[in-house]
Amino acid sequence: MLLTNVTRKLERAHPAIFSAYCITAAFMTYFCMYAFRKPFTAAEFADIHSGWGLAYKPMLIASQTVGYTLSKFWGIKFISELPPRRRSQMLITLIAVAHAALALFAIVPSQWAWLLLFVNGLPLGMVFGLVLGYLEGRQVTEALSAGLCASFIASSGFVRSVGKSLVVTWGVDEFWMPFCTGALFWLPFLLGVWLLRQIPGPNRQDVAARAPREPIDARDRMNVLRRHWAGLLSLILVYMLLTILRGVRDDFGAELWGALGFAEKPAVFAQSEMLVMLVVLLLNGAAFVIRDNRFAFFTSLLTVAAGALIIVAGVVAFLTNAISGFGFMVVVGVGTYVPYVAFHTTVFERMISIFRDRSNLGYFMYLADAFGYLGYVGSLVVVGTAVPDDSLLTAFVWLAIGVASATLVLIGYSSSLFLKRVPDHVAMEATS
Repeated sequence: MLLTNVTRKLERAHPAIFSAYCITAAFMTYFCMYAFRKPFTAAEFADIHSGWGLAYKPMLIASQTVGYTLSKFWGIKFISELPPRRRSQMLITLIAVAHAALALFAIVPSQWAWLLLFVNGLPLGMVFGLVLGYLEGRQVTEALSAGLCASFIASSGFVRSVGKSLVVTWGVDEFWMPFCTGALFWLPFLLGVWLLRQIPGPNRQDVAARAPREPIDARDRMNVLRRHWAGLLSLILVYMLLTILRGVRDDFGAELWGALGFAEKPAVFAQSEMLVMLVVLLLNGAAFVIRDNRFAFFTSLLTVAAGALIIVAGVVAFLTNAISGFGFMVVVGVGTYVPYVAFHTTVFERMISIFRDRSNLGYFMYLADAFGYLGYVGSLVVVGTAVPDDSLLTAFVWLAIGVASATLVLIGYSSSLFLKRVPDHVAMEATS
């Protein structure tokens, strides 16, 4: 009865109140998920050997990422087909499995612990699509999705700060730290899921403006690929490059900050990401005010290109000593996350709205995420075998330049393809 009453109130609520509620619920849920995924990256695991010919920490990160990547590939089918009524139960089940894997990670011998991070990554890869399903297909989806994406920007640094503090301040063993960090976030996670469950589906005005969002089958997915394969391929390659850069900056943050002189300052993770989150949230969340789907779509592609230019500017400024190491990490973070989040909030959302394909946002995001994380797994192998620890910062600088340059080329190509295919009359017809 309480669920029905809350849902009915949300159906009648002012758009600002409705949006604030949805953002709070999504932010809380996904923020807490990161407490089960990222804290181990704040540990150094110094002098521990994998026994498999790879540096230990890169092997742990690669193992979890492989599980996460496989989850994304499975999610292309699973998330796009899952009925809405099963989302909340599935969210709780997935986190429980991930947390159990962290408990075993602390218990088994270190040379086998990487297997448990692989298991940990398998369920966590599904969480984003489940949360996103509550937000897509609405006239304010960009604002809602930006709030969701703000969670993985802020949470990554925050939960690593919590994990680092458990080790440095409270003396928690590095192998137990990930489990202990996750335990601190169970109650807010459950509250976030409960709040999500109350959100009503898109109303008639939302459906008219953004196209219906329904579970889709294999035929629907193949039809979308056949129609947009060239443009989608370019966009997915851009997303893959951004995922690689974001992943290296995120998962090797302890090493990068250490090389920049911040090794004993756990709070730097949260401080830097808070600044990045505020900028990214403002720029991407504002896209919902553009009612013209065609204009919004191409503006989002320009946003991706702008992010690449920000990365270039940050690298040049750092190499010429125009900004500090802290400024460099923040600027590159903004340049990476602005386009990365634009894919989640606007690029695919408005693409569906323009072409009116039978599809949903979860399908496009999991298609991009699957190949994005596959590329990141490959980069982890390179980092673990060919990049010495004392050269990681230099490698990161060159990676940033390469990603930014390739992004500019690919986004220009995809824009030219879509300009030829998007009908000129697609504008405000769905909302007028």
